[in-house]
Order: sequence, then C-alpha cells, then structure tokens
Amino acid sequence: MPWIRTVLPEDDPRVGDAMGRQRVLYPAEYAEPVHQLEEGLPGIVASHTLIPDALYHAFSTFGALMSPSLPLGRRQHEMIATMVSLTNACHY
Repeated sequence: MPWIRTVLPEDDPRVGDAMGRQRVLYPAEYAEPVHQLEEGLPGIVASHTLIPDALYHAFSTFGALMSPSLPLGRRQHEMIATMVSLTNACHY
C-alpha cells in the first residue's frame, strides 16, 4: 500500500484510460497478474495515479522493453527482476 494519496480508476477516468493504453503494450502472457490483489492497484502503480500521464509513460516504457520482438522472454524478465530486487533488498 502506497503511503501517498492515490486515485482509483473508477474515481478518475484519466487513470483508467492511462492504464488501458499502456496495458496493450505488454505481451499477452502479462495479461493476468501472478498474484491476485486483495484490493485496489499494486502500490507501485497506485503511486503514479496522481499524474495519469506519468503513469502512462512510466509503464509504457516497461511494456516496450518487454516486446516479443526483443530477444528476452518472460523467464529472463523475471530472473532479471528477481536479481535486481535481491541486490537492492527490495521486496517487490
């Protein structure tokens, strides 16, 4: 849960629009979350909801980096994310 004020997509259509536009950039295997959320958005996503344009551009970058046209697949993405998180002592 982020410690800053956040906006739910149903409370601001610009948030839902930004999330929808960036989501289509991700490969199909990322369509379903690995862990179901109890409520709301993941904290890192929610922390971007005050500025929907920032949310769109930040997460569009990740979508572009995970393009199926690039040589790395989901297994490599997960391995890199795990090592970066471990190195940074980050629980994400």
